[in-house]
Amino acid sequence: MAAGFVDDEGRRRSGSGRVTAFVALSCATAAMGGAIYGYDISIAGGVSSMEPFLRDFFPGVLRRMAGGGGGADGGAPRVSNYCKFDSQLLTLFTSSLYISGLLTAVLLASWVTASRGRRASMILGGFAYIAGAAVSGAAVNVSMAILGRALLGVGLGFTTQSVPLYMAEMAPARYRGAFSNGIQFSLCLGALAATTVNFAVEKIRGGWGWRLSLALAGVPAVFLTVGAVFLPETPNSLVQQGKDRDTVKALLQRIRGVDAVDDELDEIVAANAAAAAAHGENGLWLILSRRRYRPQLAMAVLIPAFTQLTGINAIGFYLPVLRALLLAGGAQMLVSEALIGSIMAAKLGDEGAPSKAYATLLVVLIGVYSTGFGWSWGPLSWLVPTEVLPLEVRSAGQSVAVATCFALTVLVAQCFLAALCRMKAWIFFFFAGWIAAMTAFVYFFLPETKGIPIEQVGSVWEEHWFWRRIAGTDEIHASSKLSK
Repeated sequence: MAAGFVDDEGRRRSGSGRVTAFVALSCATAAMGGAIYGYDISIAGGVSSMEPFLRDFFPGVLRRMAGGGGGADGGAPRVSNYCKFDSQLLTLFTSSLYISGLLTAVLLASWVTASRGRRASMILGGFAYIAGAAVSGAAVNVSMAILGRALLGVGLGFTTQSVPLYMAEMAPARYRGAFSNGIQFSLCLGALAATTVNFAVEKIRGGWGWRLSLALAGVPAVFLTVGAVFLPETPNSLVQQGKDRDTVKALLQRIRGVDAVDDELDEIVAANAAAAAAHGENGLWLILSRRRYRPQLAMAVLIPAFTQLTGINAIGFYLPVLRALLLAGGAQMLVSEALIGSIMAAKLGDEGAPSKAYATLLVVLIGVYSTGFGWSWGPLSWLVPTEVLPLEVRSAGQSVAVATCFALTVLVAQCFLAALCRMKAWIFFFFAGWIAAMTAFVYFFLPETKGIPIEQVGSVWEEHWFWRRIAGTDEIHASSKLSK
């Protein structure tokens, strides 16, 4: 990444403190939100490839899957391997989760998270998840199945807004990256659980295994909801809500495991004062209109957008259908993506299947690609937007990041299967091009923030070669002074 931080001991001192059992348990509970996200991403792909589910809700897709014979002999027309799942109704089932998540994040979750706290937002999200899992598992028609996914999306809108903020604000500065990476880790565990569940229930006689797959999303949702009831609010949120200093200090001492927390508390109070100095302006309007927030706005939009343009969620949605695709994270992902596209272009035509050896190689390349995403863009997309945003626009900025993520996710979900049908293996090279572009963007434009207390991260922009000119050095300096 481009250089842009000052290694100043005084700046870091306020980020001291150890990882207490209290913090670890709180963040582990909050991370259930990531596990549900991973489960919901991956479960749809497996369910939408189960014959009983397709027979009940998408019989046209099932006919194309079984389509053999040519038109000349009266049989069903042959359908390309790349086009068998090209159904807008089927993709709507997948993307309805993100459409409702987008609307929830923009219209409601940001306000709840800022005014009522991160904890309240997680509780509401948990209840929505439970309702969505129940409706999905009991669905008797397509409309009910889509409604269940939409309710899950409401939960997703609340938790993706609140969980990253909660973990970033609870973690000590020098461990903030590790804690935020925990969201990606729990997301991967959720995806693994979904894949395992789909594999186990697919063989259930009676054809109701898909119901169990969808309904089990309620299990981590119950843990999140019940756990969030007992979680403490973050000190940053308590200050934002106007709680008295002694209450916040006692909580901060408990969180950090040390008595000397006055420096960190002063920074949180100063950041809240900066928010008050904005004369009550709406946080979303602030981040969209003020020049000094241009760097943070760019990161809140571009990091989630690039993450989706790697094609990662296309794999999560449709991997059980395709048996091969891509993932992201720099050179490792770029090479893997190009190799996957090359092999599929050479060995997978409109009909037939690749040999066992090439199919195995595709699976290995997907694993390499997934690993690249897991240690780079996966956690980066959670960490960067939450830690670069000042308190006065943190909730609003996170809603921008979540909205961007969901908007691009909907676009990918709705367009991917149609694009695959038309572009075939070349779609992998399309995603590879975006991986190259985003890797260059991070190298040149994302400053390092490792070890800097969250309320002091704003100072890195005034030293960055590019952003100091875009935002205006004087405005950045004035803003960072308010939080010191």
